[in-house]
Amino acid sequence: MTNTDVRLFNPATYDPQQFDAETRRLLRATIEWFEGRGKQRLLADDANAVWTADFLDFVKKEKLFATFLTPAAYADGDPDRRWDAARNAALSEIFGFYGLAYWYAEQVTILGLGPIWQSDNEAAKKRAAADLAAGEVMAFGLSEQTHGADIYNTDLVLTPTEPGSADAEAGILFRANGEKYYIGNGNVASMVSVFSRRADLEGADAYVWFAADSRHENYRLLGNVVHQQMYVSTFRLENYPVRAEDILHTGPEAFSAALNTVNVGKFNLCHGGIGMVEHSFYEAITHANNRVLYGNPVTEFPHVRANFVDAYARIIAMKLFSDRAIDYFRGASLEDRRYLLFNPMTKSKVTSEGETVMTLLLDVLAAKGFEKNTYFAEVQRLISTLPRLEGTVHVNVGQILKFMPNYLFDPQDYPEIGTRQDAADDAFFWRQGPARGAGKVRFADWAPIYDKHADIPNVSRFYEQAQALRTLLTTAAPDAAQQKDLDFMLTIGHLFSLVVYGQLILEQAAITGLDRDLIDQIFDFQVRDFNGYATALYGKPSATPDQQGWAASALRPPVADRPRFDRVWAEVASYDGAYEMRP
Repeated sequence: MTNTDVRLFNPATYDPQQFDAETRRLLRATIEWFEGRGKQRLLADDANAVWTADFLDFVKKEKLFATFLTPAAYADGDPDRRWDAARNAALSEIFGFYGLAYWYAEQVTILGLGPIWQSDNEAAKKRAAADLAAGEVMAFGLSEQTHGADIYNTDLVLTPTEPGSADAEAGILFRANGEKYYIGNGNVASMVSVFSRRADLEGADAYVWFAADSRHENYRLLGNVVHQQMYVSTFRLENYPVRAEDILHTGPEAFSAALNTVNVGKFNLCHGGIGMVEHSFYEAITHANNRVLYGNPVTEFPHVRANFVDAYARIIAMKLFSDRAIDYFRGASLEDRRYLLFNPMTKSKVTSEGETVMTLLLDVLAAKGFEKNTYFAEVQRLISTLPRLEGTVHVNVGQILKFMPNYLFDPQDYPEIGTRQDAADDAFFWRQGPARGAGKVRFADWAPIYDKHADIPNVSRFYEQAQALRTLLTTAAPDAAQQKDLDFMLTIGHLFSLVVYGQLILEQAAITGLDRDLIDQIFDFQVRDFNGYATALYGKPSATPDQQGWAASALRPPVADRPRFDRVWAEVASYDGAYEMRP
């Protein structure tokens, strides 16, 4: 087995032949920009919290965001400009590989564009397209210091102007007052999509999205709430004038626009996290495989090899799941909304796995993992942000639970979704419809893909556990009180997430022809992780005797196979020296 089966992103050899010529050129140009700056400069800029202005100059010069983030309908006939989730994912992975701040500048631009591209305001959409072409970035003004990202509440208020007043004569419909917090790019964004409520209305009818300009005199930038390269701003609008051409959404539609924007935006977190841990993995294996301790290379120690093999298997699983999720997102429609499950999975599960990978590697590197000359130190400091952006893991697992009954018990037939790497514009992102009805979403039967791989020992063992989860829900389901106990239900949610995670991993493994050794190694940790959550369920104060009995009966040891482990380790070791960033 070699690392050609599933290759980690390697800037030195990266050649994305699946994309069109201009996409390949821009991805390579982005890599060359980072490599040209060199590791020392990138790490110094991170340590000194240098704003990414030079990076945004590159984005402007290459029209990078304009090409990747402009829907085809507003591309002014440019055939290279489109919203294509496959190539956007590739770009996110590259950004994560070199620094979270660069990924973040694009991420919050994506969020800021969400309410704009979803709106019926043609003038605003044309303005956004022109601004992107000019090299501008966007911001998403939802969160507030008091309410966080609670879209049911906002203290930024629009006061209608008086009929016949000077404001009304000037075309000003409202004056906006209030503060926003945790707003990336809020220092420079040409269009800040701002969530607000009208002072003269109540309930959902009062919600309004409008576009503000950070350069306007009534926009007061208060500062950066973090000491990092990322500018996570807080700002205040003081009698900010809002005209008809600034209004993006009103009423319940504004509420849906907020949720649907996050659906689009949080999808990128998994690929950014993958890039971060891939770069860290290169540094870790190259260091450990060449360090001698007590007369032996560090990687001769069994626990070190075990950590590396586990970390590598988890990275490969992260990539498999996330790449397959792209297909479901791009293939979505009002009749096929399965992406609403797989999307929070990429957010909560994949990014949490990134944290697990970094802990495994840090337990090997120890002090080396904190040295200022390593990218690893930057990642281990920042990796925990991803599961906590765009809603915490708890929020996203809570969303995932809504899909569990239909997923496990009520499948329906769907046409097969193949690999979606075609140069198509993903227009459905901007017409997702009302943000409701998650409990009605149906799924194809998840069991056949497990049956197909049941000859692989640990897939078979995990499949037993997945089927046992259905047994729990039919024989000892959470009662009414437990269903209101979020702590208890989150454990159920994590067990369910593992089943979903395994499904897409196996689907992508079948598509790519992944070596069965790696599949077996991936499901080795799937079995162990299921055991961990089953044990947690056993220990919950509210767990009933029947539920505790189920938890004990669901435990399985993973199938040990020393030759398989050694083959995977040989693949891990082959990454020693495979990539090192230019100084």
